[in-house]
Amino acid sequence: MLIKLSYDGSKFHGWQIQENAYTVQQCFQEAIADILGSCPDIKACSRTDSGVHARVFCISMHIDNPITNERLQSALNHFLPSYAVCLSVETVADDFHARYSCLGKEYEYVILNSPVRDPFLDGKTLHYWYPIDDEKLNRAASYYLGTHDFTSFCTQDARKMEDMRRTIYRSDVRREGDKVIFTVAGDGFLYNMVRIMVGTLLRVQQNKFEPEDIPKILEAKNRKVAGPTAPADGLYLNRVFYEEDEIQSLIKKG
Repeated sequence: MLIKLSYDGSKFHGWQIQENAYTVQQCFQEAIADILGSCPDIKACSRTDSGVHARVFCISMHIDNPITNERLQSALNHFLPSYAVCLSVETVADDFHARYSCLGKEYEYVILNSPVRDPFLDGKTLHYWYPIDDEKLNRAASYYLGTHDFTSFCTQDARKMEDMRRTIYRSDVRREGDKVIFTVAGDGFLYNMVRIMVGTLLRVQQNKFEPEDIPKILEAKNRKVAGPTAPADGLYLNRVFYEEDEIQSLIKKG
């Protein structure tokens, strides 16, 4: 089955179980164990970092229990804390895997562009008080579109190096009142990739880069030449794609 969650990432230290920190995986496993008596093997669509939010986060699992999808959703929402909710429970094919069946994801990064902080958005947005030229940033964001090696936009850690090429189907910046929103969708994302893309866009705003510098940063394949990693507060996993027509729709819009 496929379970879709939504949660406030400021309450968690990311997805994956940790010894000394509360995570989304721990939260979900405790809730499902309360319902079923034990926790089945679960697969997640991705590993969100500490502080990153999810409007839709997908989990797959197989259970040998006659509970209906509707009852399981209701039970999960009883046992989950107020800052996490089960959006739906769906029956899927036995070979469905939340991560490996995924064809792409969409993220949003929300910046509060106002001289005054909003206490109700603390931990939910990046507060940036200097004026933002959203049209200029939208032009810069368009250079992320297409298939590129995103080494310059990946935090290097102890993980095994992989193919650093990713295809971006949507990349744009828009303003909604005091909020400036960067939306990016692609077939996959590297570690901290979206946050570094945002940090680089903010360097464009600060006139340290020009929009036309983005291709050169990509070609350099060097993390040091891109902008800083933006804070996690404003980042949302927005959608997870499992159907080819969803991807084709993004391509047509792009």
